[in-house]
Amino acid sequence: MKKAGMPIAVIMQRRAVQHIWADDAWAAVGVVPNRGDLPPLQVLSETPERDYYLVSGLELELYTDEHEGYYENAMAPESKVFVLWRMEEGRAMPVRASVSYVEGTRMFDSGESADGVTMPAEIYAWLASYLRDNYQPKPRRGRQHG
Repeated sequence: MKKAGMPIAVIMQRRAVQHIWADDAWAAVGVVPNRGDLPPLQVLSETPERDYYLVSGLELELYTDEHEGYYENAMAPESKVFVLWRMEEGRAMPVRASVSYVEGTRMFDSGESADGVTMPAEIYAWLASYLRDNYQPKPRRGRQHG
């Protein structure tokens, strides 16, 4: 069951590469909260070597059955926002984002294109507040001796 959501925009990058099978490398490189004033697609910079563009329309959603994954990510040395993206009309476009470590692992294991980007402080504070209000870590059990 969905408990909370935050609209976001993803910063995508195209980088020219010298490779036998590809001319470009694509990646999600950042995430920012969207306060509702961002266009669906905004070019931030374009050069022959590198392009950056901002894609809005995604939402980070928090579900009760992903609490462990949110907690793991929040406690990690560098918390991430995981972004799944697909090529659409010659451009990498984000299609889903999550702050669950478990969901991020599923994205990477799916065989689709996904990146983990550093979680901005505002999103971290939102996630931490949600966890304080809705999650109680399970007590750790020691080794069982028989």
